Amino acid sequence: MKELLELIAKNLVDDIDAVSVSEITGERSTILELKVASDDMGKVIGKQGRIAKAIRTVVKAAAMHEDKHVVVEIMQ
Repeated sequence: MKELLELIAKNLVDDIDAVSVSEITGERSTILELKVASDDMGKVIGKQGRIAKAIRTVVKAAAMHEDKHVVVEIMQ
């Protein structure tokens, strides 16, 4: 899931070197924290959060395919 989120984010932003994904594994779920450059936050979030919602939907669907629960958080 981490690689999928990183791939999606790098294709959306201008500064691909600033993209980082950290994975926090808990008992029941995994949290993926996405960090991008401050100039690219709007590109990742989108108008009214539509792109962020789409990213979360794709990652969640891929996780369900592997019987996992994944939460995507976009950090500043």
